[in-house]
Parts: sequence; structure tokens; C-alpha cells
Amino acid sequence: MLQQPELQETSSIKSTQRVLKSLSTYRWTSLGALVSLLLLTIANAVTPQLFRWGIDEGISQKNLQIVLCSAAWMVVAAIARGVFNFGQSYLAEAVSQGVAYDLRNKIFSKIQNLSFSFHDQAQTSQLLTRVTSDIEQIRTFIGTSLIQVVGSLVTLVSIAVILLLMNWELALITLTSVPIAAWLMAQFVTRNNKLFRQVQEQLSDLNAILQENLLGIRVVKAFVRESTERSRYTTLNDGLVSANMKTISAIRNTFPLIFLLSNFVTLAVFGYGGAQVIGRRFSIGELVAFNSYLALILQPILLIGFAAPAIAQAAASAERVYEVVDAEVEIRDRPGAVPFDTCGGRITFENVSFRYPGATTETLKEVSFETKPNELIAVLGMTGSGKSTIMNLIPRFYDVTNGAVRIDGRDIASFTLKSLRSHIGIVFQETTLFSGTIRENIAYAKPNATLEQVIEVAKTAQMHDFISGLPNGYETIVGERGVGLSGGQKQRIAIARTLLTDYSILILDDSTSAVDAKTAAQIQAKLDGLMRQKACTTFVVAQRFSTVQNADRIFLMDKGRLVAQGTHDELMQTSPLYGVILESQVKPKEKNHPKLA
Repeated sequence: MLQQPELQETSSIKSTQRVLKSLSTYRWTSLGALVSLLLLTIANAVTPQLFRWGIDEGISQKNLQIVLCSAAWMVVAAIARGVFNFGQSYLAEAVSQGVAYDLRNKIFSKIQNLSFSFHDQAQTSQLLTRVTSDIEQIRTFIGTSLIQVVGSLVTLVSIAVILLLMNWELALITLTSVPIAAWLMAQFVTRNNKLFRQVQEQLSDLNAILQENLLGIRVVKAFVRESTERSRYTTLNDGLVSANMKTISAIRNTFPLIFLLSNFVTLAVFGYGGAQVIGRRFSIGELVAFNSYLALILQPILLIGFAAPAIAQAAASAERVYEVVDAEVEIRDRPGAVPFDTCGGRITFENVSFRYPGATTETLKEVSFETKPNELIAVLGMTGSGKSTIMNLIPRFYDVTNGAVRIDGRDIASFTLKSLRSHIGIVFQETTLFSGTIRENIAYAKPNATLEQVIEVAKTAQMHDFISGLPNGYETIVGERGVGLSGGQKQRIAIARTLLTDYSILILDDSTSAVDAKTAAQIQAKLDGLMRQKACTTFVVAQRFSTVQNADRIFLMDKGRLVAQGTHDELMQTSPLYGVILESQVKPKEKNHPKLA
């Protein structure tokens, strides 16, 4: 059975192989880079022979014509090396950019399709690091390290053959260094793969602190926690530096041995080759050429050595990227799923139990109910009672643990996700706005909506007057995450955004919690007509007394169970818990709103 480090090593190797397979998408560009690389190797291999020719046939024989001729060919070889080196670098970079482009699109598309359960557990900073830093490591590997390794191997083989043909004795002395250096490099990569993965994970942790502080800078300043946050960031930053220094230490323990090995080989060639020149078994030109080849055969080993850390980092990064790419999409269309076209209004929960992934206790426990057409349902309960969970199950953001959720008698899992969610309008408890104009945010789900349609829903959400008073009206740019707008204004934009969709079922999850009571009442009055007219069923997570009174039926939740249901008057008579919840909501307002008492 494989141990954990061996499993990680195997996973990294498989991930690297997948990256290499992705080169097939750019096979012609990759082939062009390989051809340029081979021509560059030929140009490099020819140059020492030109030196040998110029020395043995020109300088030694005092033949100026051969000296000049060899010099001219050296210029041609130099130009060829420059052209082919540019060609292989440019084409390799083009391939690497293409692979990085595909990976970014692939991982972004996967993140869009992953279920809520994945995002509940995944850190945003980790995902950001994988989309940015990890993919950049892979791009560098393909554009630089891979071409270095392939070029080095081609050069190594070709120069080894030339050396053996020139002088097999000197060649054997030289080539003994190759397997030793290769073994050192293999040990380096094997031992330090886990270390390079650790560096990437610590970078993700550092990004997490940065992201939290950028999002919560107002809270940090309000509670005077700047020094604490700075200390927390510095501690993690120190850890990252420490991990990086460990990689430097690993390089330090390997590369000096390779350099020492290369120096020994140079001395051996110089001594043994010099003796052969003196014994007239080797010419000076051949020794110079051989020494030039010696640099060419040691250079690939060093290049592979320099590429080894980048390869190890790229392997760890590829593993992290493919962890997301291969993540299971838990909520998906089932075989034979059909479009959700019409809604009669009968929404049924049949003994529904639900437990969030990773949780030990159930959030919902055997909840059963059935709505009637055009019914307005208010869902009431203490914090954590399961109200929002019910709202999340209707659009199938999660699948039930037990039981079934049905619309007009059909299990919602039998509908395609796109059609189901396209016909459910939902305003979340937490409001999210995107960078862009107010108009673009309202028309987010319906980009082709006319300005008149946008204005109509803005009026319903009691937002039109405010927007009209802005210098640029509906073309006003919304700051990042809606900065510059109050919580109530953001909620009203979210309501308008939802009302513009082609909804059949409307879900308002505590959607006016940040809006003042007067504005909420105005919104509610506008919504009542729309809900009765357009939605086959409306669910409202209720926090306001007026919403509860206007509901056709109230579902009372407590600790994950549906403990009571009925009209306001019915629950006032039959449910003590209902009275307690309403009393807790009404009491703070009694002084200003005695009519609610």
C-alpha cells in the first residue's frame, strides 16, 4: 500500500503528464518549437568543429584563407543560433500562453459549475492562488523549463555521440558525470516536491489574510485592530519566507555537488587530453573542440538542474489545479432531465431531511408541506431554525439528504438545472453587487432588458427616485461590492434585479432586513400585486410583522422542524412559540409604533 508521500508524488507525476498531454492542442506550434530546437542544437554542434578546422588547418598550417573561411562560417553559425534560439523561445512561449489560457478558462468554468457545497468549504484565497500563481507556475514550466529540459536532453545525446566519435577515452571520462548528475537531480525533485507544494499553500494562506482585510478594512479600523492584523499577516509572511528559504537550502545542498563534479571532469579532460596532444595522438584543434563540447555537455546538466526546482513547483501546482478541475459537481442534470416550463403552484416537501456537507447534525428534520397555487408563504423562526435552508433546496442549490422536493408532483431533480433556476426568482439574505453601472446590476440576469423595464422594477423596489437623483442616473458606476450604497439600497437593487427575471416562483430570503420599516411597507405593497399576478407561489422569510399578517399561510420553523402552520390568527391561538417570536419583533418598535402592540 502506498504511503502518503508516495501517493502525493504519484499524483504530482500524473498531473504533470496531463499538462504535457495538453500540448497536443497546440501540436503544430509545439512541433515548430521542437524543430527550432533541433536546428539550434545542430548549429551549436557545428561551431566547435569550425574551431577545430580553423586551428588545425588554418592557424597550425598558417593558411589565412582557411582561417578567414572558418571565421565566416562561425558568423553564419552565430546568426543561425540567434534565429533558432529566438524561434524555439517564441514558439514555446506561445504554447505556454495557450495552455495557461485553456487552464484558466477550464478552472473558471469549473468553479462556475461547482455546487454550493464545494464553495461552502473552499477558501476563496486558495481558489485565487490556483487560478493565478499555480497556473503561472505551469506556464513557466512549459515556456521555459520544459524547453530547457528537452533541449538539454537532445544536446546531451548529440554531443555524447560526437565526443565518442572524436575520442572515446576522453568521452568516457566526460560521460561518467552524466548519470551521477542525473541521480542528484532525481533525488532533489523527489525529496522536495512536498516542500514546493507547501510554499504554494502558504502563499494561499497569506492571500487569505490579505483578502479578509481588504474586504473587512472598515471593521478592522472600527475596532482599532490594525496592529493585530499587521502582526497576523507578518507571522504568515515570515512562514512563507522560511519555506522559500528551505527551497534555497535544498538547492544549495544539491547544486554545489554538480558544479564540483563538472570542475573535476574539466580537470580530467585537460590533463588526459593534454597528455594525448603531447603524445601526438590528439591535435590542439581537437582538444579545443573537445573542450568546447565539454561545456556543451555539462551545460545541459546544469540547465536541467536549474529547471528542476521549477519542474517540482509546476508539478505541485498542476496537482493543485487539477484538484479543482477534477472536483465532483454534486448538483448536476440527471439523465433524462426535462425543461421546467410551467408552474401550477403546488410545491411539495415530502419528509425532507437535510444535512450540510461536513456537518454532523441535520439542519432540516422530516419537513413536510404542500403549497397551493398563487399562495404567499411566510417562513418564520428563530435564527438557525432552517428557514434559509428551505429556500436553498427549492432551486436545488443542494440535494436533500432524505425525502423529496416536488413541483406540481414532479421531483425537482427531474428538471434541468438551467430551466429550473431560470424560473425561480430569489433575493438572497446577503446582497452581492458586481462592478459596473446600476443599470447593469439590475439587468444582470437579463442584459437585453430595455431601460423602461429596468426603471419599472426599480420603481417597484422603491429605488427609482434615489437613482434618478444621482448625477449619472442608471449609468452610475457601482463601487466594488456596492461600496457607496447603503445596505438598504443594495437590497433594493437586488430586489429589482430579481423582479426583472422571468420567474414563476419567487423567494425573498429576508430581503428587506436592511430597509427601514416605511420603505419596506411600500415595497411590500408593490410586491403584493406582482406576487399574486406573476408568481405561482411566493416564499418570504419573514422578519417583519406586516409580512406575516399579509401571508396566506405561515410556516413556523424550530430547530429544523416545521412545528406549526396556518394563518396569523390561527397561530396566535394555537402556537405559543409564534407569539414569543412576534413579541420579540414587536416590542422594540412599540414606542414608535403603538399600533403594532
